[in-house]
Amino acid sequence: GKGITFDTGGISIKPADGMHWMRTDMAGGAAVIAALVTIARLGLPIHVTGLVPIAENHVSGSSYRPGDVVRHYDGQTTEVSNTDAEGRMVLADALGYAVRNLKPDVIIDVATLTGSMKIALGTRIGGVFATEDSLASRIVSAGERRGEAWWRMPLLADLEEAVASEIADWQQCPPGPGSITAALFLRKFTGGVPWAHLDIAGPARSEKVVDEVVPGATGFATRTLVELVASYVTEE
Repeated sequence: GKGITFDTGGISIKPADGMHWMRTDMAGGAAVIAALVTIARLGLPIHVTGLVPIAENHVSGSSYRPGDVVRHYDGQTTEVSNTDAEGRMVLADALGYAVRNLKPDVIIDVATLTGSMKIALGTRIGGVFATEDSLASRIVSAGERRGEAWWRMPLLADLEEAVASEIADWQQCPPGPGSITAALFLRKFTGGVPWAHLDIAGPARSEKVVDEVVPGATGFATRTLVELVASYVTEE
């Protein structure tokens, strides 16, 4: 879960309007922590590990810069083009760590990753990208049972080449539809493990009361994650 405690955008700084909402840019990480605590309290007999890469995206003398090449935990490299795309950078390290050290059967990442997802799906629906149809269906169904709406998005094969960089392994911000290319970037760090990426940029926060949601952070994805894990338990 993306744990950016505050996101100014860094050197590629965000506009002042609305920046205060970036206190909730750790919503993906919070959802993972909340789900992990709930799974433990319920005593679900399944091994689940939560990873929350935490950072503040700010401006300082040691900030990363557009044009930098960053080496990730698993050794792959990324050409930086926009420091405001920091979420995928920390998630890439967490994904690489999971693949190398945890030998997972399934990986789910959760993040307030892209503004374009909010434009595409609004503020009440999360986007699902998945490498397997069955995993995507399981997530959507888990959400339906617990009152969280998800919409599956495509991992378009014709955009795959756009992720490559001329000076590193991958481009941080490939050209094309931003949410899809961000997901394609993250997939490079999953090591072929069945994987789903949940982009919650829209529903992670609310400016007004809507049904059970109050203004502020919503906890979106927590209920889905718990129900998803429970669905594996009931199969056994």
